[in-house]
Amino acid sequence: MLQFLVRRTALAVLVALCVSIITFVLLNLTIDPALAMAGEDATDADVQALREAFGFDRPAHVRYLSWLGNVLMGDFGVSPYFGLPVSELILDRLPVTLTLGALSTFFAVALGVPLGVLAAIYPNTLIDRLSLSVAVFGQAIPNFWFSLVLIILLAVQFPIFPVSGTASLASYVLPTIVLGTNAIPPIMRLTRTGMLDVLSSDYIRTAWAKGIRPRQVFFKHALRNAIVPVVAVAAIQAANMFGGSIVVEAVFALHGIGMLAYESIMRSDIPTMQAVILIFSLFFIGFSALSDIINAYLDPRIKVS
Repeated sequence: MLQFLVRRTALAVLVALCVSIITFVLLNLTIDPALAMAGEDATDADVQALREAFGFDRPAHVRYLSWLGNVLMGDFGVSPYFGLPVSELILDRLPVTLTLGALSTFFAVALGVPLGVLAAIYPNTLIDRLSLSVAVFGQAIPNFWFSLVLIILLAVQFPIFPVSGTASLASYVLPTIVLGTNAIPPIMRLTRTGMLDVLSSDYIRTAWAKGIRPRQVFFKHALRNAIVPVVAVAAIQAANMFGGSIVVEAVFALHGIGMLAYESIMRSDIPTMQAVILIFSLFFIGFSALSDIINAYLDPRIKVS
């Protein structure tokens, strides 16, 4: 197990390094970052001043190594738009995104897995059709439209929850429903498919023949083996939600990492954009590695491959 953990961690670090290189190239070499930050009305002197202030006049490899070294020390540079260190901006916005991501992930898994299990236990029944309908609804409905509908119904017509902001935990209920509903379909469908495959296997028929109680058959024997691919999908969905949804955070005025990404893109804030993209990537890399470790625990055969 230790060898597997070391190998998977080394792979995650390598992927993170590749992402940092790609991010730096796309934001610094495909465009003129000084010109993008200065704006259309800037003079040549203004652009040159920005180049010298942010070190854009240095060779590309020197800039990248300097930036990477600073990032490893927790220094992402200074935002030209906010006038603050980017690390302070991220630390200030990160709790909002982490809270929203954790609640949305819990909501999606808490609904998606039971719906998938019920659909597999009662295939081609009303329960199965209702579960699939929920999956279709979650996959088809646009986040921005669903957000507005919930605001109108549950915050304006019936003022149960706040319209926006992060004043209390109740402020996260509506955005959690929106993000979680969007993540339910893949979790539910994969759980259903995995359970159907496992329930038709020989060892499950043997368990029935031994007279094992249905609860043990479904949850102790079947779900443990069916959940392995679900963990990987749930991890990707969690990375999406922890990475922050720009649309949802904008609609509900949640000042998280997603909103910070939107603001930095609109203002051509290169240092902040680099940091936010790297943070988003680390969410995906981290959750992917975590899903591999959990699956290796659930299915020891994975460690051999």
